Amino acid sequence: MPGWLPRAMVLALALYACFQLGSWAFDQLIGLLINILLAFFLALAIEPAVSRMASRGMRRGLATFLVFIAVLSAAVGFILLLGSMLAGQILDMVEDLPAYLDSVINWGNQTFRTKLSRVDVQDSLLHSDWLQKYVQNSATGVLDVSTTVLGGLFRLLTIFLFAFYFAADGPRLRRTLCSVLPPAHQAEVLRAWEIAVDKTGGYLYSRGLMALVSGVAHYVLLVILGVPYAPALAVWVGLVSQFIPTIGTYLAGALPMLIAFTVNPWYALWVLGFVVVYQQFENYVLQPKLTSKTVDIHPAVAFGSVVAGAALMGAVGALIAIPAIATLQAFLGAYVKRYKVTDDPRMHGGRRGRRGVSARARMGQVLRKPDGRGDEPESGTDAPG
Repeated sequence: MPGWLPRAMVLALALYACFQLGSWAFDQLIGLLINILLAFFLALAIEPAVSRMASRGMRRGLATFLVFIAVLSAAVGFILLLGSMLAGQILDMVEDLPAYLDSVINWGNQTFRTKLSRVDVQDSLLHSDWLQKYVQNSATGVLDVSTTVLGGLFRLLTIFLFAFYFAADGPRLRRTLCSVLPPAHQAEVLRAWEIAVDKTGGYLYSRGLMALVSGVAHYVLLVILGVPYAPALAVWVGLVSQFIPTIGTYLAGALPMLIAFTVNPWYALWVLGFVVVYQQFENYVLQPKLTSKTVDIHPAVAFGSVVAGAALMGAVGALIAIPAIATLQAFLGAYVKRYKVTDDPRMHGGRRGRRGVSARARMGQVLRKPDGRGDEPESGTDAPG
């Protein structure tokens, strides 16, 4: 046996053991790593506000704390407003349920010549096996729901803590990262960091402004139609339509349509038409003007990045996909050499004329006389080989 073979076998086994240990550790820590990634992008999003407040003499930790208080206050206010809206709407639906049930039973009796009554329907529902099994499953699932809620709160706390440290100690983090790199690489890291801050913050602020415009527009429509809970619905439409690209407007419009349908079925059609029209206005007028200097990426690229991010990391990937792609596009744009585009009609969607093609095809060819002999080539052309 060669002397190097035992050492090679031991090295191969050690590498395999390290790979298995790393794979196991990665599987165990994937949740924490995703939380840290989301916290990093959140810190990048609030970095412009924190830096602006710190440049005016405020301590960076205090500035970060004030920004987080503002973000948490807005989030809690939205959740409470939406929760009160849903709770009130559910109570109204429960109170109106007997009237709805009577109208459905009367319609069925007149249409199908039956003799049903609300008492018979209620008794059949209360004594059905399906309802009893559903109540039992719901009772056993209360603990699972509580565990999920507690886990979600702990995850949010973890994300906010990491984001606070990333934003408050941003300069120290950059110095620590650059201290292990050569000076040439330090400049590239700082440049990439600056681009990421600009793109992430620009994405958040531009989306927030478009959410404000969308919310105000839908609020005016809902007030005109007399739909209840118009402020909460407007906030819902504004946030969901902007932070879920391309299809967010239609998803956000489903809830106002449902509530408008309870008031008047025709109002739901009015809401649907307004959502479609506003989506076109936003795509072709509002969004290009607001995002031309912040996150200038093609809508198809944005939608594809969201789909890819959701496939890789779920909802977190869908949320950070657009600023990540915008940062990568801006960073690589400085290293891609571009050339002047040729002046060709096909660049503008046209086609080259037949006369131009034939003229170019005749260039360099010999003109034939009627007797079949070749003429001298024109000036500026070469004789055929």
